[in-house]
Amino acid sequence: MADADLGTTAPASRVPVDRYARWTGLIVGALAGRWLSSLDHGDGVLYAIPAFGLCAVAGVLAGDALTPPAQGTVRTAGLAPRRVRAYVPPRVTWLLLALAGALVVLLVVAGAIASPDDLGHAGRALTATCRGVTQSATPWPGFHYGLPMLSSLAVATAACGWSLRRIATRPGDEQSRRDRSLAVVAAWGLVVSASLLGAASTASGALMDISCDGTAGTVANAVLWPLATLALATVPWTLVTVCSPRASWGRRSASGDRRRRPLRRPGSGERR
Repeated sequence: MADADLGTTAPASRVPVDRYARWTGLIVGALAGRWLSSLDHGDGVLYAIPAFGLCAVAGVLAGDALTPPAQGTVRTAGLAPRRVRAYVPPRVTWLLLALAGALVVLLVVAGAIASPDDLGHAGRALTATCRGVTQSATPWPGFHYGLPMLSSLAVATAACGWSLRRIATRPGDEQSRRDRSLAVVAAWGLVVSASLLGAASTASGALMDISCDGTAGTVANAVLWPLATLALATVPWTLVTVCSPRASWGRRSASGDRRRRPLRRPGSGERR
């Protein structure tokens, strides 16, 4: 009986609860994004992107909150404190941090040079003048769109940072902490990469509509295109990771089955 107790595993319902919470967040985000994209004369996609990302973050955090920690044998642990950086994927995290920095710089610069559009909406257009001709292009990711995107990034960063800290310090096994941390990082990365993709592609499109941008516009596009491409490549990974929780419970169950399997002893029907 003592060996059987070592195989105590989490209930099988934990994975569905987590998955349903994540999918609910994505579905609600998609519905909210569809409604927001119709705003601003059909240019509200820059509102829809951060709203979708925030709902995805909410779904992941709700799934983590609704999933109780795995129950197992009581073990001893060292006195060294567990740190968040020990459970997040290092390369992906550094990449997402770099993309977040690029997003902040892009939105601040775009907001600083933005101008009002024809309807008087501040920070929604890019205007340039050359040879006595003034050209204007919309939409432009100025502060009209940039402030909501920066706000969503700040909220997602605070919520995900708190969740990562909670995951690292609460009871549980190491693999479960890594799986949960990966999901939280992916949800935060979805906010970052999707917002960067929308902002960079919108800014590049506005610059291409203006012929008065000169060398500055050419250099800006040379920076924006790689950023948009990198964000485009990152979005699918974050989305798939959020949609598909890693079955750490299943791995633990299989491990428990192996522990409960009776050991063969020499002389019990097999030759040595």
